[in-house]
Amino acid sequence: MDTLPPRRPSSLLLASLVFLVAAAGIVIIATPSSTPSSAPPAAEAAPPASKVVPPPAKAPSAARVPLAKERAAPSGRAAATASPLYRVGAMPKVRCRAGQIQPGNAASYRSFMTGVNRCLNLAWRTQFKKARLPFSPPKLRFVTSQVSSPCGRWPTGAGGYYCSVNRTIYIGVTRKILKDAYGPNHAQFMAHEYAHHVQQLAGILPYYGQSSWHAKPSARLALSRRLELQADCLASAFLREAAGSLSVTRQHWDAMVQWISANGDKTWPRNDHGKGRNQAYWMERGFASGSPASCNTGLASPRSVS
Repeated sequence: MDTLPPRRPSSLLLASLVFLVAAAGIVIIATPSSTPSSAPPAAEAAPPASKVVPPPAKAPSAARVPLAKERAAPSGRAAATASPLYRVGAMPKVRCRAGQIQPGNAASYRSFMTGVNRCLNLAWRTQFKKARLPFSPPKLRFVTSQVSSPCGRWPTGAGGYYCSVNRTIYIGVTRKILKDAYGPNHAQFMAHEYAHHVQQLAGILPYYGQSSWHAKPSARLALSRRLELQADCLASAFLREAAGSLSVTRQHWDAMVQWISANGDKTWPRNDHGKGRNQAYWMERGFASGSPASCNTGLASPRSVS
């Protein structure tokens, strides 16, 4: 595909993500836009923290017992600033046989997203193996109603979310989502959500969640920006290596980055995702290198994650 899609990049590429902490539980909320593709999506306010349901005393775990040759993921600040994932090199090239999305066809959408998720599993399993870190894929659940999870109720208007308690990505299948059949938009959305699972396994998400629990509002926003901008970068690193089979053209990528640079910060009611130019900056870093090494927002200057 050598031409741009006949509309601006979907807001699935600008998914509204807010992380909330409740005891040991963290929920990542993703909200595809309900606005026309010619306009930026309306931002969703984060649900009050008091509405996040704490996890049960014995929360379910999808993690397997590490092999002898593996090591535990770093904890504390080192998880974010010195992760072994930063030293494993470029993401592996994957031929992603995800198929095509047919407009309005829920079965084709589920098949495509499942295919992208499978490619993400293959790519990240390789990276975790090189880092000698335990890996387990996230669960993927498609729903047509707003179901609850161990992390709490489904927030009003949310299109999907990642719950760290049961390590599950919840994806809503709605008419609004099915109207957009352009695969790269949905692939970026899935890759971003999956990046939060990567952060969870690597100890990055728990560190930011614990740090934000008692932080002042301004510090909490700063932590959120480092987390979200890294997810943008990691998703883009994957997308580079799967670009050929997912029909991600350079023209589409450039148009998306330019739009985000100019409009990304207009999407959010508060600065928890970073300014538009910084969103574009970290996406460009990930896409240009194809490596998690470019995504260390934990050591980034405050200006680049502002």
